[in-house]
Amino acid sequence: MRAWRAGIVVRVAILVLVCAVTAGVASAGTLHGTVKNGTTSKPGAGIEVILIQLQGGMQPVANTKTDEQGQFTFDNPTLGTGPMLVRAVFHGVNFHQPVPPGRSDVEIEVFDPTQDAKTVSVPTHIVIFQPNGSRLVVGEEYSVLNNADPKQAYFRADGNFEFALPDGAQIQQAAAWGPSGMPVVQSTIDKTKNRYAIAFAFRPGESGVRYSYEIPYTGNAASIKIPTVYPDAKLLVLGAPTLQISGDGLEPNGQEQGMNIYGRGPLEKGSVYSVSVSGTAPAPNARGGGDSDGGAQQDPNGGAAAGQVTVTQIPGRLDVLKWPLVVGFLGLFALGAIFLARKPVAVVAGVAGAEIPITMSTATNAPKKVANMRAGGIAVAPTIDDVDVAVGTSLDSLKDQIFRLELRRQAGTISEEEYAQERARAEKVLRDLVRG
Repeated sequence: MRAWRAGIVVRVAILVLVCAVTAGVASAGTLHGTVKNGTTSKPGAGIEVILIQLQGGMQPVANTKTDEQGQFTFDNPTLGTGPMLVRAVFHGVNFHQPVPPGRSDVEIEVFDPTQDAKTVSVPTHIVIFQPNGSRLVVGEEYSVLNNADPKQAYFRADGNFEFALPDGAQIQQAAAWGPSGMPVVQSTIDKTKNRYAIAFAFRPGESGVRYSYEIPYTGNAASIKIPTVYPDAKLLVLGAPTLQISGDGLEPNGQEQGMNIYGRGPLEKGSVYSVSVSGTAPAPNARGGGDSDGGAQQDPNGGAAAGQVTVTQIPGRLDVLKWPLVVGFLGLFALGAIFLARKPVAVVAGVAGAEIPITMSTATNAPKKVANMRAGGIAVAPTIDDVDVAVGTSLDSLKDQIFRLELRRQAGTISEEEYAQERARAEKVLRDLVRG
């Protein structure tokens, strides 16, 4: 019954977003923006700005430079047809800002770069275990705080965030995100002996790093020896109730969204922490729906000396942890959705009697096709598949922010006042997304 209600709420929310995207398309094509130097609090004049389309791979579709007031404008037919990204290149460092569908203005903060490692701290280390047959998928996530004064972005082209993997682990992917919350896949820099690094600009505020790897899981059991790189981080371990998890000093810390949580204090730098895991993954009907994997989208213009950079959706195996958190927010708009659902929506066919089918195999290209049809003078109303693609990145980013917020609260690294403020901010983001 609960799953049925959650499904209804999600479908209602998608209906709201259909209306929002429909309204946003009418004003598609123009984006006004401002670049501000967060270190000096002055306009970012003469900074290169690039408009990036996310569908079909990260494709730069336009570029310009800011004027003396730090302002810029993009006129492009793809604007408003799907989520996009704006990149500002400052002192060779890329600063990104997402542009949800229907958004007509954006502000990007850039910061003077620094190589001082004391600029940042790492308060939380999260480890998630997910069995996958004879392999155990392990996801590790770190929160990174930048409280530099004056405000600066911590960046090193040769790698400014290092991490280590257990022996025998096969790395899958690494990603990082800034205050905007959009995960960006990072190329890993091999530091030898199971050590890796990424080169990412950690802006003032909270950022994060996530990486995943696989290890053998013979007989549905494994002992994972996790190297400690950042000694001040409180450890949180998550696993499904079907798993038995134990480790020295690891204490049960309740359950959140169907996942058992275990915690312990910070570990000594250079130490190796052993965690024993056994059991099988939950049955598919017990995991919830989850989203399908979004897949990495390639970007030919990576960070300075950091290799390719891509924007990614949250892996499907972790979505089950975040969707229930979002459902509560979506419930706020259920009444509005019902109201909008009662209004008739006019659909104008481009060719009499013609139908434009959009299947699962073509859904990822739907926004581009719809844009091309509009450019040819054919009026097309967005379908559910269009909307799924268009708002996926924005919703994934929101889900990710809410998920990390709840984990920070569980870890005790955020006060109730800060939690309330961040939750209110997340609610505002969702309202803005729904309104377009």
